[in-house]
Amino acid sequence: MGHAPPETTEDQRGNILQGALDIMGHAAVLRSARFRRVKTPKGHKFWCIAFSSNDPCDRLPATAPSEEEYKALKELLQKKFPPQWYKSP
Repeated sequence: MGHAPPETTEDQRGNILQGALDIMGHAAVLRSARFRRVKTPKGHKFWCIAFSSNDPCDRLPATAPSEEEYKALKELLQKKFPPQWYKSP
């Protein structure tokens, strides 16, 4: 995406955020999704692009989105499986 290689942990975090925003922009989901940290049932934490949340602070719907809402992002990321639910850490 043309970002400089990270030299520090802060640079790495910035690249991750900017890369996610670039992808979300290409998929035209910047207004309907948020970049959030989540935790799997096994406790692994990672970043994801969220379309819904049960946390009202996220300002996202609490119900699963329709496939039309995330289809462009799914195709861009070449994902075959449906979206998954995770907990906020």
